[in-house]
Amino acid sequence: MSRLTAAFAKPHPALVTFITAGDGDTAANLDALVAGGADVIELGMPFTDPMADGPAIQLANIRSLNAGTTTAAILQIAKDFRARHPSVPLVLMGYANPMTIRGADWFAAACADAGVDGVICVDIPPEEDDSLGPALRDAGIALIRLATPTSDLARLPTILDGASGFLYYVSVAGITGKQQAAQASIEEAVARLKTATSLPVAVGFGVRTPEQAAAIARVADGVVVGSALVEIVAEHGTDAPAQLERYVSDLAQAIRSART
Repeated sequence: MSRLTAAFAKPHPALVTFITAGDGDTAANLDALVAGGADVIELGMPFTDPMADGPAIQLANIRSLNAGTTTAAILQIAKDFRARHPSVPLVLMGYANPMTIRGADWFAAACADAGVDGVICVDIPPEEDDSLGPALRDAGIALIRLATPTSDLARLPTILDGASGFLYYVSVAGITGKQQAAQASIEEAVARLKTATSLPVAVGFGVRTPEQAAAIARVADGVVVGSALVEIVAEHGTDAPAQLERYVSDLAQAIRSART
């Protein structure tokens, strides 16, 4: 059983957390997410034009790039994380250019060597799967696809073809940050997606509070929290790990009690 499969096979929905690599003390921040109870961790690869991201993650990308973060550094962060946390799934999330500039085979092999479990590439549509997907699959790396409120039943088979790990449902037609979809629309969307796939469905974008996380956890297989964590890193600096652990612990407790 893969680490991602095991994470979604737990007796509660998965808490999926996101931070940006190279923004603050990434190793300490990652350890804090694990200590707080994160089931899956997404590690953002900073990019100069993060089209899907709102101000919090945009600023995190700028801070990271200004600090000199490179793809090699991100892969080393991942490798070190894997040594410390052999059972926690780690997913790289980012954009096509850093993933493909040296060739898809190079990137896939580097991910496998670093112990990465999955990749989310925001700006490669499923119709262009051949630019990255085959290399990742050949290396045993899950290619995690995104579905949105505009992904209708006619398009879902294209999105799901070649996807694995889990399906990430972007609950708002917009950028990351403070927008949140109405709970009713999330419930309808998750029900629709589950008719099309056996993959776990994790819901993200705009989730900020334990109450929101618990509501989503009652219907989804996972809850993704990102911008709120990135804001903690920005606000607290060297004190961020303690703040992250506390915040993630509250989210995890809410999610794990959501269906009881």
